[in-house]
Amino acid sequence: MSTNLTDTEARTPAMAPGLRTTGHSLTLQLLTSGYEAEVLTFLAERSLHTVCMTGLILENGLRSPSNRGDFYACLDAAGQLEGVALIGHATLIEARSDAVIEAFARLAQNNPRAHLIRGEQEMIERFLGYYQPIGYQPRLMCRELLFEQRYCALTPETVNNLRQATLDDLGQIMTVNAEMIFEESGINPLQTDLTGFSRRTARRIEQGRIWVWIENKRLIFKTDVMSDTPEVIYLEGVFVNSEERGKGYGLLCFTQLCHRLLERAKSICLLVNEHNEAGINLYKKAGYTLQGYYDTVYLQREKPQKDKDLSGIE
Repeated sequence: MSTNLTDTEARTPAMAPGLRTTGHSLTLQLLTSGYEAEVLTFLAERSLHTVCMTGLILENGLRSPSNRGDFYACLDAAGQLEGVALIGHATLIEARSDAVIEAFARLAQNNPRAHLIRGEQEMIERFLGYYQPIGYQPRLMCRELLFEQRYCALTPETVNNLRQATLDDLGQIMTVNAEMIFEESGINPLQTDLTGFSRRTARRIEQGRIWVWIENKRLIFKTDVMSDTPEVIYLEGVFVNSEERGKGYGLLCFTQLCHRLLERAKSICLLVNEHNEAGINLYKKAGYTLQGYYDTVYLQREKPQKDKDLSGIE
């Protein structure tokens, strides 16, 4: 079977109706298994900014419940790939033009699973200009800084107990991750999606992608490898126990871990909230440099009109 998205015969059965925006003829196509190579080549052109989508495709393929959404391609009139998007629990896009951003925004506004939209600041601002979902409204917007490290500037010291987590650590990791998610988004996954949250965390542990330092059954340090590609590794959930902060443990563990990860990837990146001064200082000390600004938009369902108080007070 052909895996070339420009092969009209191969892609016609999966085509969505053509979209005509700002004078451009664009076609949206739901991506299915077999197109991974071409999509990954497209995403590799800006690997730092597409690491999350690339990681999901490498790990799960284009079609998998583990992606928590569907991948779409946007093609121009000649059948050339102009954009790729993941639309589901999270909406992530890589677009070559404003017309492609508009096409994905129109498609995403019909997404019933929408929880968050994340991307480069300018792209998300343009995306939101076209995004008019029915039944959803923005609940919270966070400005985040994209940091990257290409070589370890510090000589790593050894933390003997820094290791990959095991399933015996699942409870502590879930508690800490839930607290961090709640602090950032205002949603506690232990209350809203306990089964799914537990399953996803356990899977990440089994893949060897959560690193911890635990002493006397207390979690001192933790971080998650959220996306692992040959070009870029994306980290999330960097945690230092509040009772142990100010002792240099965070920098010690982070330097050792990043030195190890850079043995198999060209760079490491992460996002940090612009108001998280402690995190920003840690990453700068570890040798990370600022590469861009991102926006994360958290969505919520609007309350049905019949559930609203007639006085207008929610």
